[in-house]
Amino acid sequence: MMIEGHNLRVDGARLWASLMEMAKIGGTEKGGCNRQALTAVDAEGRALFRAWCERLGCTVDTDGLGSMFARREGLEDLPPVVIGSHLDTQPTGGKFDGVLGVLAGLEVLRVLHETGLRTRRPIELVNWTNEEGCRFQPAMLASAVFAGLADHSETLEARDAEGIRLGDAMAGIGLDASLPVGGRAIAAYLELHIEQGPILEAEGADIGFVVTGQGLRWYDVTVTGFESHAGSTPMPRRKDALLAALPIIQGIREIALSHAPAGRGTVGEMRLLPNSRNVIPGQVQFSVDVRHPEAAILAQMDEAVRALVERVAAETGLAISLTDIAHSAPVPFDPAILAIVREESAAMGLKGRDIVSGAGHDACNMARTFPSALIFSPCKDGVSHNEAEDMTPAWAEAGANVLLRAALRLANAP
Repeated sequence: MMIEGHNLRVDGARLWASLMEMAKIGGTEKGGCNRQALTAVDAEGRALFRAWCERLGCTVDTDGLGSMFARREGLEDLPPVVIGSHLDTQPTGGKFDGVLGVLAGLEVLRVLHETGLRTRRPIELVNWTNEEGCRFQPAMLASAVFAGLADHSETLEARDAEGIRLGDAMAGIGLDASLPVGGRAIAAYLELHIEQGPILEAEGADIGFVVTGQGLRWYDVTVTGFESHAGSTPMPRRKDALLAALPIIQGIREIALSHAPAGRGTVGEMRLLPNSRNVIPGQVQFSVDVRHPEAAILAQMDEAVRALVERVAAETGLAISLTDIAHSAPVPFDPAILAIVREESAAMGLKGRDIVSGAGHDACNMARTFPSALIFSPCKDGVSHNEAEDMTPAWAEAGANVLLRAALRLANAP
């Protein structure tokens, strides 16, 4: 029998216990997680997730990029409501980034299973592959292919730092890359995630209603100089690649500050060659990440980055290349779904506020193709992508309850 289920609540203690159980897989000495995509540790986390879902009578399928879909059938054969996030982490990641959204979704399925509540539409819970982008680039690649924004076969050719091909990494943990990805209708997509910023906690808010996903551009920069002996090469005759990289790195910061308060600019990876104490660096490779929630300003930042690289190359006389790695335009989330999220949050007496997502999420890819919304829960001190990442059980429970009620509204909609 189909009922509205407005009085249903998740089991907060069970949700927290599940979060802590998953955190043991790839757990680090400092209390975080290292569960990178398509590793043996990731496979262990996937197996636990599958077992939990199958106990609820859900069918669990994977697609051709390894994303997992746990399906609970509806009363009618209609496109499903999809909820979820990701279980992979950064090398020094936390317990909640991505994992909250997947296991809160698991709580939704558990509540439906326990009550016997049947929804009009099917509900699917997804664990997206390689959201983090720390092993294979770009980030969020599986949801991008699902949403029709990237090519499946090309994505399978992505390689990690050790040269391992993504398709081979899938085969290594028993996943079939020949299966299709996407190409089907869904009614709506809904994701719960920690904020990864300090605003909600600072304002005492329980829930964030994400109105826009921040746009980003990723680049790789290579500065090529000439390696020579650190002791015998006179200072004026050196072609020091690291010295030429420094004004670019500083310039990235200045570009972001010139578009305050929303502008962001980061150099997060760097590799020196030959990386020897007594050799002048002959080549430096580093990443650049710039972000802004407005497309026009992001375009201005892109122009500024390119002009900066050209200027430094001219001033130093060294060869400097700039390679585009990823571009994600700012994306608005569905106003109708956001209205449901706001209504259900208010009905539970929770304090919410509109917010912009400073990080990329699978919901950003999905929103470009499907009606989608992103919900934020606070995290302590805004810390994320760090083993110290933390939140309270009450924050997790509140977010999961909003997810539950919104998912039921969507799954029972005409």
